[in-house]
Amino acid sequence: MDKEQTTIVLFSGELDKAIAAFIIANGAAAYDHEVTMFFTFWGLNAMRKEEAVKTDKGWLEKIFGWMMPRGANKLGLSRMNILGMGPSMIRHVMKKHKALSLPQLIGLAQEQGVKLVACTMTMDLLGLKREELIDGMELAGVAAYLGDATKAKVNLFI
Repeated sequence: MDKEQTTIVLFSGELDKAIAAFIIANGAAAYDHEVTMFFTFWGLNAMRKEEAVKTDKGWLEKIFGWMMPRGANKLGLSRMNILGMGPSMIRHVMKKHKALSLPQLIGLAQEQGVKLVACTMTMDLLGLKREELIDGMELAGVAAYLGDATKAKVNLFI
């Protein structure tokens, strides 16, 4: 019998939405679903390495890279960002309640075999290079995502 399939598009680069996407992905994987997460536009920022990576880029790509948050620990909140204090506050509350942090949720997803896919068109548009993304990311276009989505019973856009 084939496994149930779930796909999640993470378009948002906001901490709370990324956390929700990974909680759902990990839950689906725990229920033995094949899970694909497709990261596009601002959602790719959650999957960037935190350290700067030297790459060969043009000036516009360098500016995009400088302006965008680098990694899961640098994302802002969609609401109550409070001049940048909101993410620290939500991380504190999560730790207090022993909830996994976004980096831990990403690690758990990788352990559970969740397929993490970076949108190649977005990478080209924003000037992101493979080496700037966390290890284990696959690169693919929208056609590959649609191939997975057409087989899935659950398709979410966050």
